[in-house]
Amino acid sequence: MSSLNLETTSETPPKAPDTLQELPITTTAKKFPKKLTLVPLIFLIYFEVAGGPYGEEPAVQAAGPLYALLGFLIFPFIWSIPEALITAELSTAYPGNGGFVIWAERAFGPFCGSLMGSWKFLSGVINIAAFPVLCIDYMEKVVPALESGWPRKVAVLISTLLLSFLNYTGLTIVGYAAVLLGLVSLSPFIVMSLIAIPKIHPHRWISFGQKGVKKDWTLFFNTLFWNLNFWDNVSTLAGEVDAPRKTFPMALLVAVIFTCVSYLIPLFAVTGAVSVDQSLWESGFHATAAEMIAGKWLKYWIEVGAVLSAIGLYEAQLSSSAYQLLGMADLGFVPNFFAIRSKRFNTPWVGILLSTLITIGVSYMTFTDIISSANFLYSLGMLLEFASFIWLRKKLPGLKRPYRIPMRLPGLIVMCLVPSAFLVLIMAIATKTVYLVSGLMTVGAIGFYFFMNFCKTKQWFKFSSGEVIED
Repeated sequence: MSSLNLETTSETPPKAPDTLQELPITTTAKKFPKKLTLVPLIFLIYFEVAGGPYGEEPAVQAAGPLYALLGFLIFPFIWSIPEALITAELSTAYPGNGGFVIWAERAFGPFCGSLMGSWKFLSGVINIAAFPVLCIDYMEKVVPALESGWPRKVAVLISTLLLSFLNYTGLTIVGYAAVLLGLVSLSPFIVMSLIAIPKIHPHRWISFGQKGVKKDWTLFFNTLFWNLNFWDNVSTLAGEVDAPRKTFPMALLVAVIFTCVSYLIPLFAVTGAVSVDQSLWESGFHATAAEMIAGKWLKYWIEVGAVLSAIGLYEAQLSSSAYQLLGMADLGFVPNFFAIRSKRFNTPWVGILLSTLITIGVSYMTFTDIISSANFLYSLGMLLEFASFIWLRKKLPGLKRPYRIPMRLPGLIVMCLVPSAFLVLIMAIATKTVYLVSGLMTVGAIGFYFFMNFCKTKQWFKFSSGEVIED
């Protein structure tokens, strides 16, 4: 791969025709060598999306065992796989930091690129806030003092700051830490599933839930969506990946299989082996089930695994948010200071700091409100992403695509329409609070675009030209 230079020159090569035009990578290879290889990338994707079966329990509470199992069996085919395929194609065509921001900008222009960046960044940092909360939800079952009041608030704040500092120490450390965290956090579920086998009663899998318990479809679909989305977040790290055009498709394939299996096996084991009041299936119930199946030792092991999983989830998604800002700075959407890297760790510390501050601001919302708000903003971004993908196939048929989904345009449209319908459903069942929060943030995102243009006109900040020239 050729080295790159972010600075423009007086002798800019002429642009190729639209059918062949390709946006170069937005990372300087000489100054910032790529370090993410296949195995760390697989686990970073895994933590972008899942991090283990922690947080899947409310699907059973909302709709009963059968619908929960069917949801985690079917949803990957109508959502996860299409999203992962699109991410593989576009990340290999445009392997630069910024990911989906680049795709929207190339398809529909800078306004849509900026709007995509704002929606995805806000949904990302709101989503990040769920992980310290989820971590504390598990820990409170061992330390009851963390259930409410100032001990809980202090615990959330301290954990957020410590996890952000770990992210600051470098993407290489985060990548290999994700491998270790993934293996360790999944190990108690493997043990629990094996011990549960003799106790499983298969008829429990086809239960529609307790009689008299009303189905909470809002919680059900939000739980599925939250546990199986964000596949495209890793695209913002494409500029940091070694040989992204080869590495991305394989990493996404392995991560999809790994993620689906890690959700389904524990869910089959626990729903088949344990019979409890449906209302008890809240976030953190897997730890209670582990005690019922094997004893307190396994409960504590899952509690530890939950903490490690929350760490991995936080680190992976904070990295994506921070590198997204770096990519947006390289492309000229935000001022250059967002691209400043730590001299010691080579990490975008401004992006990490901003993401952390926003995360702290929303971390005191309830877990359900957090995932609902993140899902709504993410849905808006995904609708724009699907449209960008289809339009780029039509607009630039000759674009070099090292990985290309083997379907013609009509088939791709159908592939995108199915998850798009689900996105509309997710937004339709949102609460008034989520509509208000998401509406205000969207208005703010539009205002942000015009404010950035105003700053460029007044030259208040330095911006990149957005042009990247290959050496």
